[in-house]
Amino acid sequence: MSRERSDSQGSLGPDDEVMPYSDDETDDELDPGSDEERPPGGPQPEEIKSTESGWSVKANDRAFCNRPEFQKKYLLCLKKSKYSGNGIKTYKYNALTFIPLNLFEQFKRVANLYFLALLILQIIPEITTLPWYTTLVPLVLVLGITAIKDLVDDLARHRMDKEINNRKCDVLLDGRFQESKWMNIHVGDVVRLKKNDHIPADILLLSSSNPNSLCYVETAELDGETNLKFKMGLKITDERLQEERQLAKFDAMIVCEEPNNRLDKFTGTMHWRKEQFPLDLDNMMLRGCRIRNTDECHGLVIFAGADTKIMRNGGKTRFKRTKIDELMNYMVYSIFVILILLCAGLAIGNSFWYEEVGSRAWYLKDGKDQTASYRGFLSFWGYIIVLNTMVPISLYVSVEVIRLGQSKFINWDLQMYYQEKDTPAKARTTTLNEQLGQIEYVFSDKTGTLTQNIMAFKKCTIAGRTFGDPTTVEGVSLNRGKPVDFSWNKHADSKFEYLDHSLVACIRSKKDKDALEFFKLLSLCHTVMVEQKEDELVYQAASPDEGALVTAARNFGFVFLSRTQDTITISEMDREMTYEVLALLDFNSDRKRMSVILRFPDGRIRLYCKGADTVIYERLSPNSRHKEETQTALDIFANQTLRTLCLCYKDISKQEFDAWAKKHKDASVAIGNREAALDRVYEQIENNFMMIGATAIEDKLQDGVPETIAKLAKADIKIWVLTGDKKETAENIGYSCELLTDDMQIHYGDDINEKLRIRQANRRDQLPASGRTRKKVPDPFFPEPGKNALIITGGWLNEILYEKKKKRRRLRLKRLGKRPVSATPHDSTQPIDDWEKESRQVDFVNMACECEAVICCRVTPKQKANVVSLVKKYKKAVTLSIGDGANDVNMIKTADIGVGISGQEGMQAVMSSDYAFAQFRYLERLLLVHGRWSYIRMCKFLRYFFFKNFAFTLVHFWYSFFNGFSAQVAYEDWFITLYNVMYSSLPVLLVGLLDQDVNDKLSRKFPKLYLPGQQGALFNYKNFFISLFHGIFTSLVVFFIPYGAFLQTMGQDGEAPSDYQSLAVVMASSLIFTVNLQISLETSYWTFVNCFAVLCSIAIYFGIMFDIHSAGIHVIFPSTFTFTGVAPNALRQPYLWLTIILTVGISLLPVIFIQFLCKTIWPSVGDNVQRNRKKYEAEEEEKKKPAPFQRDRRSRRSAYAFSHSRGYADLIASGRSIRRRPAAARPDPRDSITEVPPGQ
Repeated sequence: MSRERSDSQGSLGPDDEVMPYSDDETDDELDPGSDEERPPGGPQPEEIKSTESGWSVKANDRAFCNRPEFQKKYLLCLKKSKYSGNGIKTYKYNALTFIPLNLFEQFKRVANLYFLALLILQIIPEITTLPWYTTLVPLVLVLGITAIKDLVDDLARHRMDKEINNRKCDVLLDGRFQESKWMNIHVGDVVRLKKNDHIPADILLLSSSNPNSLCYVETAELDGETNLKFKMGLKITDERLQEERQLAKFDAMIVCEEPNNRLDKFTGTMHWRKEQFPLDLDNMMLRGCRIRNTDECHGLVIFAGADTKIMRNGGKTRFKRTKIDELMNYMVYSIFVILILLCAGLAIGNSFWYEEVGSRAWYLKDGKDQTASYRGFLSFWGYIIVLNTMVPISLYVSVEVIRLGQSKFINWDLQMYYQEKDTPAKARTTTLNEQLGQIEYVFSDKTGTLTQNIMAFKKCTIAGRTFGDPTTVEGVSLNRGKPVDFSWNKHADSKFEYLDHSLVACIRSKKDKDALEFFKLLSLCHTVMVEQKEDELVYQAASPDEGALVTAARNFGFVFLSRTQDTITISEMDREMTYEVLALLDFNSDRKRMSVILRFPDGRIRLYCKGADTVIYERLSPNSRHKEETQTALDIFANQTLRTLCLCYKDISKQEFDAWAKKHKDASVAIGNREAALDRVYEQIENNFMMIGATAIEDKLQDGVPETIAKLAKADIKIWVLTGDKKETAENIGYSCELLTDDMQIHYGDDINEKLRIRQANRRDQLPASGRTRKKVPDPFFPEPGKNALIITGGWLNEILYEKKKKRRRLRLKRLGKRPVSATPHDSTQPIDDWEKESRQVDFVNMACECEAVICCRVTPKQKANVVSLVKKYKKAVTLSIGDGANDVNMIKTADIGVGISGQEGMQAVMSSDYAFAQFRYLERLLLVHGRWSYIRMCKFLRYFFFKNFAFTLVHFWYSFFNGFSAQVAYEDWFITLYNVMYSSLPVLLVGLLDQDVNDKLSRKFPKLYLPGQQGALFNYKNFFISLFHGIFTSLVVFFIPYGAFLQTMGQDGEAPSDYQSLAVVMASSLIFTVNLQISLETSYWTFVNCFAVLCSIAIYFGIMFDIHSAGIHVIFPSTFTFTGVAPNALRQPYLWLTIILTVGISLLPVIFIQFLCKTIWPSVGDNVQRNRKKYEAEEEEKKKPAPFQRDRRSRRSAYAFSHSRGYADLIASGRSIRRRPAAARPDPRDSITEVPPGQ
């Protein structure tokens, strides 16, 4: 085992345990004007400044919003209030604008604009060579289908807007509540909401019918989470604003931040009765939520309509395009170029022909006095019209139909349906399916993605003694134990299981004071809310971790019963106790801890704290006992991949608390940088802790994770885990998922940094000689044989990529007009310039890509997205990100494909994703089956589509050499019109929807079948030119064989059927047979539908042809249908049928011969699998015999260190806490690889 560790502890590099910056950082905050980038101690952010003077709300005063200072220009000199009304408008069109606006949007697409130009050319008599309807019919069909789809979508938006705007709500008008429509609500109105009502705007909660103005809201429409959230009114408003008359006299001024899209943040202040009261997100009820379990509540409208947070989040979704899309567009541009060159060549030919032949033949005189060059010019535009079908107008529509069908197949796949939670797979986009077959890198989160995110209290260490392994009451260890019987506790949770009987005996004996204090802390130091349902306690926790700890305390006899703003009541071994809550210091990702300050019934003041070991150990008192024993236990827990948490306490004197409370009060009402001010105040009290012990929570791996990772690894898909967890935990997760193996050499941050530093120094030394050029094939970082793995923390990532947090200084210098001092060439810790910084990034990506496994731990959501961006940028690789939490949203949006897991952390990830399902193991089927099939189908469709259009169009080109380059068409007009629409579209469409080279079982059994997609081997410029030359060959055969046959021929009746119209019918018939039989040769998976489509296309062709060649239709439309009787006359000649058969045979024989050679002499992996398909299918049938369930070969379990969500402290403590996030993203690792035997 060669697990070499380059331990960075004690080095001069960054702390491996520290998040490099706030997990709450978003794209907006990284903008130059954002709050996060302001210099500390400098002027307040502009948004906050405008907040104080610009966004003010006066209660019960609608006229206030219409004051002149709140007016803004919107059209020339017209002004309107900057406060939006509450009516919303999400639709795009109305009755007047639909047709012009929709057409404008559709003609932004180059192909549509091109065909519109063609239509205009066809109206010009001097130029036109084809009737206008040959272009109009396909164009109207394409525009019509798209317009109908847009209209249906927009009508749905109209209906939804109307329904929402006409909802009713009680509004306080003229001193009493009156029913009003939502659209008539204004900023500053006081509204009354009842149970199950939708919240009409972003409103400040004033009071409710519940004690302490607690209000339950469901945020499913806002963030997808179904668990209830809790909001709470200020204490002052709860006491004084319960009655209608009190509310009518309410005249407070609210000063707050400008409208923004931050769902997790709100800062404001209420000025009322000469006092100031701090406001935060937990006082706000946002539009999009519903009132639950609350009979009645009152609120003040702060933001309305378009200013509400849900409306501000309505757009700016990143548009994703597939590689095939980009390639397809480039190929259409290439066809344009080929078309222009062909038309120019034919126009020149026409000029020469007229000069040499046409002008001298008296029978060709047309009475027009036009020069040869002018005739050539007209001929150029004529050929643009004739050869226009080289650019396939129906291509884009056909592609959209295929993608829609493939998305439906994903939605309907029962093997990706999770029965336990009734969750099917969902393709949330229809534009990326084939890209699923080209994935090279998967970036995975961990908790809830690789693991179940269902936490169970497994072990603990109390005062240096570890509990949790199966033991008897006397403490004797057992190999297998039976669960503890908690029947003695009437409040025990029946689902809770624990195997260590000695801990229960210790608690029940009441002799071990440390153990009692341990569980008392767990029952008091949390932000869980409790409900009473049918005489049973139901806990609502901000995170599964917190719920597991409080449930554990409940089972061991310390039962959390109830809480108010100022008190918390628990049952201590059947003895009810109430503690006064003096302050709640809530968790966030910077602090990585939470504390509660309590006044005991006997008057003592004590602070309880729980948090990550890294932050707790820094704050322990020198007199604290059991530090070493607890650290040893923590290391053991981490190696068992358990999530660890340290518990400690501190006794506080009344004088110390009073002094601190004053500072806390001042910080809590600060408008600007309130969170930072509170953090500083918290630091002053959270120190000199006494250690009690630590908890260990288990989070199991999801079923099938190692097997899935192994299959994806065999498909050459590299999997990176990006997690917010500590390094040791992330490493152990890597082993439990078999992403890491014992034969790998592991490289850590300082080792990586050293290698990159050496490479950079060498580059600087070589710079004068070689100049600023990078090697196309860089030297490997790991030249020695063997497997390598890379484990890097967020701090080292910033160090290595020169992303240290110096934004504030840079921005300050920028505002002062100064340039930051650049690093000297001798300073290896800083880049000389942007080129060197980019070179360093390239080096890091190259190094990481040489490794079999990469784990990035202690990384923030922004860093997760940055890692994905680096791989996309420098490897030009197709990436996929998969996660289940809000902290994965940035990564999911950044990757080419985003996959959301619908799990325990709400639905934010799913709502931002392109595909969603319930279990990580379904990723294997999504990529290896649906992705591969979609890619193969789309490539086959495009290759064939280009081929059939070239074969059809280039016949005109060859015909030009025999008609004086006069831009005459080789076919009948109606055949040209219907060729792409009816005669050749259905078979290729079905191949694009249904074709499979091998079935789903064999696709998963042989992951190597996935490789052609990663290499882009099935559709590229090489394939495009093969289709082009195939089309050229087919067009040559389709024209010259009938032409040769018609030169010297005699019909059965003695007449020579060598007229142009008969030639056109024979060529058209030959072409229809050829292209439909060609797609038959390309079809790998035959169904009745495919067979019917081929035969039906040929039958439709002959049916329509005989109809439009009939005398009856000619009599009705003599100028439109001119091929009267041609088809019946020509096709009764056996000679012409033999010509058709010969043409089709010569067109197809080379293709059959080449396919035979490829499959026998140079077979691909797919060809070999197809050849032995029956044998493999028989093996699969044998394996279906039931076998015992096999768990992972390792005993390691997947679970992690403290990565906890922000709780409900702000809500509970009524603004006495720091961050304002109802369900903060948990930092998680989510990716691993396991090698599975071929048969598994």
